[in-house]
Amino acid sequence: MTTASDPIQQAIILGNVNSVAELVNNLLNQEQAPQSILDDHLLPGMAVVGDCFKRNEMFLPQVLMSAQTMQVAIDILRPLLMGDAMAKDRRTVIIGTVKGDMHDIGKNLVRIMLVGAGFEVIDLGVNVPAQRFLEAASQHQASIVCLSALLSSTMNNMREVVKAFRENEKLKTTKILIGGAPVSREFSDSIGADGYAPTAPAAVEKVQIFFN
Repeated sequence: MTTASDPIQQAIILGNVNSVAELVNNLLNQEQAPQSILDDHLLPGMAVVGDCFKRNEMFLPQVLMSAQTMQVAIDILRPLLMGDAMAKDRRTVIIGTVKGDMHDIGKNLVRIMLVGAGFEVIDLGVNVPAQRFLEAASQHQASIVCLSALLSSTMNNMREVVKAFRENEKLKTTKILIGGAPVSREFSDSIGADGYAPTAPAAVEKVQIFFN
């Protein structure tokens, strides 16, 4: 298992939910800025998790524990970051599983890894119709939408979402990234999506490219 000298990074890597809250609160009590805790401790820890997962040095249950630990820390910092005038503007991504599909493990993993990479993620959940994606992108002024599908019978609903965005004058340039077990690069190209990610780390990399 990869180790880190920073206790908070190590808590993230090991998925130590019990210790991360205490460690984060200790730094806040020492008057360390919430943004600094996020940028210098939490994000580097989650970056290590993503790299290890990509190299098959960590597996899904371990990554989910790390994700849960990251979420605990984020929940502590979020209200402080929202009130911090020096906080960076976190770029917003919309994510959801398309209409007819109730699977969310893959989507949840992508969401947590995007949060871990420093993005603001609006999770619409499962069974999300095209109109809901449009409304969320407009409401949150998001330039990227991530679509998930696990069933071959629902993957074609991704086509409806892409079509709805392309026909909307205000949202037609929105970048749409798709993923899920039955999805392929060829399918992505055929429906006019902007990208395909076979894994959660690949999804994060694609989103980062879109924003650059």
